[in-house]
Amino acid sequence: MPLTNLILKFIKLHSIFLFFLIEINSFSFAQGEGKLLDQIVAVIGNQIIKESDINNQLRQIKNQLVEQGDSTDISPCEVLEDLVFEKLMLDQAQKDSIVVSEAQVESELDRRIRFFVMQIGSEKKLEEYYGKSINEIKDEFRSSIKNQLLTQQMQQKISGNVSVTPAEVKAFYNRFPEDSLPFVNAEVEIGQIVVYPTISKEAKAEAKEKLNTLRERILKGEKFNTLAILYSEDPGSAKKGGELGLVPRGTFVPEFEAAAYNLKAGEVSKIIETEFGYHILQLIERRGEQINVRHILISPKFDGTDLLRAKNRIDSIHAILKADTLSFAEAAIRYSEDNTTKDNGGLMINPQTNTTRFEMNQIDPTLFFVIDKLKVGEFSEPQLFQTQGGKQAYRILYLKTRTEPHRANLKDDYQRLQEAALSFKQNEITRKWIGKKLQTTYLRIVPEYTSCKFETFVLPGNP
Repeated sequence: MPLTNLILKFIKLHSIFLFFLIEINSFSFAQGEGKLLDQIVAVIGNQIIKESDINNQLRQIKNQLVEQGDSTDISPCEVLEDLVFEKLMLDQAQKDSIVVSEAQVESELDRRIRFFVMQIGSEKKLEEYYGKSINEIKDEFRSSIKNQLLTQQMQQKISGNVSVTPAEVKAFYNRFPEDSLPFVNAEVEIGQIVVYPTISKEAKAEAKEKLNTLRERILKGEKFNTLAILYSEDPGSAKKGGELGLVPRGTFVPEFEAAAYNLKAGEVSKIIETEFGYHILQLIERRGEQINVRHILISPKFDGTDLLRAKNRIDSIHAILKADTLSFAEAAIRYSEDNTTKDNGGLMINPQTNTTRFEMNQIDPTLFFVIDKLKVGEFSEPQLFQTQGGKQAYRILYLKTRTEPHRANLKDDYQRLQEAALSFKQNEITRKWIGKKLQTTYLRIVPEYTSCKFETFVLPGNP
């Protein structure tokens, strides 16, 4: 892979979810084009690559590049080369008896589904978009995710112990002519302090009483799934009779999971409380460290008084920040009620890159319009917003840093350059492995593609 393309991969095309996006959209495309004839383009060991594999992936990569404003041209030969590499890894993984557990696959599927739910707004919207339930979406892509995890493990085995020194990063950076260094888009780091309305004792008691009545009806013989459809306030599972699907340990919040794993098949739990509200559970089945349960959720409701109290608390925190007696990070640790950010000084994590930096097109519009008006180091007035769970809360937003669009440099982009330098070094090791492995692995490519000039290998008989 050319150096410029390699660094672009890490600086501009750094979405760790691209593979799953391609797979989902490729399935939709294949469904619409199902009547077209397909052909096997390549055979690598006991793996095959079809024409549709190349066309679907090529189309989706081009769409992704257009969305990112990238004019890079991608050819079918480049896509075929990537697929040959993947299939070679899978073939070798099988030979080396590399195993990916069902729990690993389910965990990765859940992680990626959560990302898409966050992007599109809700599980219901995701299901409507693809015309499938969450479980059906998982079923379609379980095999693809397993193959990707096997490929990653095989790559880790080949070059996972490689590292780069600061001197190597600097040398890698210096290999680029200044005018060929890629541009890095403007990015921001955003902090938040969140305050949720405190639910009254009366509202909690009312929710528990409603749920206890439903539990008694179930114990007297009524169907759990019927009552879940009628009364559960979890929109993602209610229409499925409260069923959550077979998932591995570690998927649910601790209180929910502890109750679920203590149940016998068909047993109904006592009322449990989580951050989402009150639940009763029924175990459908357990397979080792995987369980499938139904639940009914009833969430206590807060009123205008509860919301006003939250507003008063956030106003008090805002006054402390204005008095400059605490830094924003210190105030977040002390006062924020959002457990996902408070221990990080309030800084949000970008799920696409797992860093604290966001490109402006990666943040929610309601967030954008507040942050765009702030100067670095400033914080906003308290903002009423809606959480991912659809509840109202207040937050103060803080702009920690903002970078302007610029050419990559060692000062501002060292981490990215370090990743690119490491990838380049790993790439060289992998290239050598591929060359050696292809000497003993069967490879056949149809004549239409034998004129391709591949970066990582040469076809037998080609110069």
